[in-house]
Amino acid sequence: MKIGKDIYYIGVNDHRIDLFEGQYDVPNGMAYNSYAIIDEKIAVMDTVDASFTHEWLDNLQSVLNGASPDYLIIQHMEPDHSANIANFVRAYPNAKIVSSAKAFVMMKQFFGTDFTEKQIVVGEGDTLNLGKHTLTFVTAPMVHWPEVIVTYDSYEKALFSADGFGKFGALDVDEDWACDARRYYIGIVGKYGVQVQNLLKKASGLDIEVICPLHGPVLKENLGYYLNLYNIWSSYQPEDEGVVIAYTSVYGNTKRAVIQLEEKLRAKGCPKVVMHDLARTDMAEAVEDAFRYNKLVLATTTYNAEIFPFMREFINHLTERSYQNRTVALIENGSWAPMAAKVMKGMLEKSKNITFTDTTVKIMSALNEESGAQLEALSSELCREYLAQQSETANKNDLSALFNIGYGLYVVTSNDGKKDNGLIVNTVTQVTNTPNRVAVAINKENYSHHVIKQTGKMNINCLTTDAPFKVFESFGFRSGRNVNKFEGCEPLRSDNGLIFLPRFINSFMSLKVESYVDLDTHGLFICSVTEARVLSDKETMTYSYYMENVKPKPETAGKSGYVCKICGYIYEGEELDESIVCPLCKHGFADFEKIV
Repeated sequence: MKIGKDIYYIGVNDHRIDLFEGQYDVPNGMAYNSYAIIDEKIAVMDTVDASFTHEWLDNLQSVLNGASPDYLIIQHMEPDHSANIANFVRAYPNAKIVSSAKAFVMMKQFFGTDFTEKQIVVGEGDTLNLGKHTLTFVTAPMVHWPEVIVTYDSYEKALFSADGFGKFGALDVDEDWACDARRYYIGIVGKYGVQVQNLLKKASGLDIEVICPLHGPVLKENLGYYLNLYNIWSSYQPEDEGVVIAYTSVYGNTKRAVIQLEEKLRAKGCPKVVMHDLARTDMAEAVEDAFRYNKLVLATTTYNAEIFPFMREFINHLTERSYQNRTVALIENGSWAPMAAKVMKGMLEKSKNITFTDTTVKIMSALNEESGAQLEALSSELCREYLAQQSETANKNDLSALFNIGYGLYVVTSNDGKKDNGLIVNTVTQVTNTPNRVAVAINKENYSHHVIKQTGKMNINCLTTDAPFKVFESFGFRSGRNVNKFEGCEPLRSDNGLIFLPRFINSFMSLKVESYVDLDTHGLFICSVTEARVLSDKETMTYSYYMENVKPKPETAGKSGYVCKICGYIYEGEELDESIVCPLCKHGFADFEKIV
């Protein structure tokens, strides 16, 4: 199958397999991908599983059209990709093997030889010229083995991504990419988010038009969609709003409690509730959902002064994959000495940024009036922001929202009459409380300044410490005049018709401009508060927290030139022209500093 000018797919589909890596259910099989680049020199990218030796060699032979390959490039040594190295060598004895130093060590372990006489060892930035095609090798250690490399072909702008961007399922089955790619990523690569983030940073500097993974389909369209999901997954951020209820139940009483909780959550506006009976569900599906959604309820019985085995297994799956940045609620059941909540909380104590709900439901054998009230309180706590988001149930005069104003970071939303807009500001101040007045300073060069001067209204969204850098990229580094910052979003609106953010805020205020002060470069809007809602108790994002914990540290090692203090863009050059404008965040000369 030709997938580019000179790139051919020579992989195979496996419908005989039932469990991938001995544990992941794959009802639609697996694809083992391999590719051939036909140029003046011919390169073969990886092999396939041992069960498909002859089919793979047949596929290769058909695209060679009588020629012989010059190189076999091995990006990853797992046997489903490397099992046929020796068979390839026997078929094409004159070909060289290109791989990392660690991969050749593993080849000796697998095959009893490291093919010394055929080795071409490559590392970070090394290249291989095939003619029109020049391949550049990028190291990707622990994505998800230590020897991994990925390969970039500058001629066809193709990234051969090893196990990155792979998924479960054979290629002759039509199915949703995200579901099986998410399950694949979290189950197999999920522990190594930091390493994936490092690889994504390297890839961001490449002009990529096609991604060729070792499992799953070749990706050619809407690459931003796939890259965005990988960024979310590898930074351990929730992908969607919702509550996952994972439970075990011996005699049905715990199950009855979580069914009641599910009904209460749905009634209070929770956008998604997912239930998993851990004794019966596919464990990988339950783990996938726990990473997909932002809230998790763990409900189980005390069992041998511990917790039920399926719950222990489930939590172990989460913690070994670095589960973090979530809200967790606990429900325990016990007839004489309930211990489940304590044990579950202890198992999660090493997980980062886990917020436990104030309410823990304690069931003594079966639900009663007291535990029923706890269940009601828990549902309200989990749905606090959803209740505040709905016009019918929101407290629209909760002026405690003003307490979340500090030297923080905010998203100001507005509308120019045709589309919604948003920008990042860091100067919001409550100036009086009788009546309530708020001052907002906005740079005159920002399009939002122009819009708010015309319309006289805005919303202030108070960002929380869990807001990822993508929020700042979306609202801070692009102009609303040129792009639609809310494209593809389903907006939530306050009574003034403007958007408020559904995530990463603890409150918002709708403001009406009462007066304006011209401050040369900035305009100061003095506003009254027309609506104020509090959505959560999460901590407000301060400017110092953003600089220390959210803003990516620029990779200046070994580089000379200047770095943008706002976004980390690096300008490599001896002198910096005073007319420079950062191509990422659009800040000017004053916000660059020399790399030392």
